[in-house]
Amino acid sequence: MQFDIWAEFHLLLRLFAGMAAGIVVGWERTNKQRSAGVRTFGLVGLGTAAAATIFSDPHEADAASRVVQGLLTGIGFLGAGVIVLRRGETTPQGLTTAAAIWVTAALGCAAGLGDYAIVLSATLLALLLLLINHSVERALGRASEESDP
Repeated sequence: MQFDIWAEFHLLLRLFAGMAAGIVVGWERTNKQRSAGVRTFGLVGLGTAAAATIFSDPHEADAASRVVQGLLTGIGFLGAGVIVLRRGETTPQGLTTAAAIWVTAALGCAAGLGDYAIVLSATLLALLLLLINHSVERALGRASEESDP
């Protein structure tokens, strides 16, 4: 077994990309003082990148597909843990954080498979969506209600 410095560097780059994507999304959640933040999202990105990297060889595309499917299904349990329905309320809390955890898992999978264009563009789009606050949502909701007959 030979040591290939460039292969090791590329491995570290994949892991770092997954972790960095998670940290960016987690930073936004931390700023909004949500239950999951930088560490949780960074770990989700890093963990999914590591798992996807194991089967990133082009000859293992079928195995990589199964790993990604399992990760994206299983990560829903972590997301479900942040969803809370408080007594007396009808609207659950934590849905956006749960969705952000799932997106971060997908970002980690893309990083682990070496698709940096998806990691970068999807991270920026996720951050953009998370920066939209409720006042914008309410304004859009009022606009659509006014246009309904």
